Amino acid sequence: MKKEVKGILYVLMAGIAWGLSGTCGQYLMAQGFPPFLLTSVRMGIAGFCLTCIAFFTMGNQFLQLLKQPKVILAIVLFSTIGLLLNQFSYLLAIRETNAGTATVLQYLCPILVLIHTCLKHRTAPTNIEMFSMLSAVLGTFLMATHGQVTQLAVTPSGLFWGLVAAVSYAAYIILPIQFIQRWGSLAVNGLGMFLIGICLMPISRPLSFNWNIELMTLFALIGMIGIGTIVTYTLFLAGASLIGPVKASLLASIEPVSAVFFAFALMGSRFYPLDLLGMAFILFGVLLISYRDLKEVRSKD
Repeated sequence: MKKEVKGILYVLMAGIAWGLSGTCGQYLMAQGFPPFLLTSVRMGIAGFCLTCIAFFTMGNQFLQLLKQPKVILAIVLFSTIGLLLNQFSYLLAIRETNAGTATVLQYLCPILVLIHTCLKHRTAPTNIEMFSMLSAVLGTFLMATHGQVTQLAVTPSGLFWGLVAAVSYAAYIILPIQFIQRWGSLAVNGLGMFLIGICLMPISRPLSFNWNIELMTLFALIGMIGIGTIVTYTLFLAGASLIGPVKASLLASIEPVSAVFFAFALMGSRFYPLDLLGMAFILFGVLLISYRDLKEVRSKD
């Protein structure tokens, strides 16, 4: 198989599995699992596995990272603001709405990163960037109100946590850039997840929770933690190394589509025409930015 095709398949599989992960979380919360407990267990287990992968693939470089206490402290801080807040708010958004709606709202993140970049460099957005932002805002408005300005079509808490998930996802992308460039995404994110997950254990107290694991519950846990975090993250990084991060980000936009499909097919979540239209506007805005970035990278090659 050609390197390009293999990379595309890896990223697409990762995006689809990420969408499944949200639906698994929706199912587990419907069975009585608290969002905070799921967040801590997910981060602890997935972080441990990703950290082990980083150790075995990076070797001495990873050991050098462990000897940098200031770097580790910075990783913990950004993981708290980005990873922890994102994972927790995303699950709360799912609980208040559904996996599809929460995932699409979280995908406002690239628009927020674009706004941050324009403000940081004090540059006005281009026409394409303005159009993508307006498209995302219009999509959010349609999803939130169904065109009725005086009332919300989703719960206020669902909209709030969905937007918090988008903001924290943007922070998760922006804050660790220099550390990822130096130490690699796998090591930084894996270590951040693991350390935060361990710190949360005394608060979430997973050993005192009555797990009452049945077959479907076990499948959902494996889907959210094993497939939806460990496997997908590894697949995405492998795919991005083959086709480049910009094209990988563009292809990973299949995640909200897959989340909507799984939420409908597995959980019976209802989506109205205006919901789907709003989602389409948001995804169009995100894809427009990603496609612009891809053209810029190609023009430099």
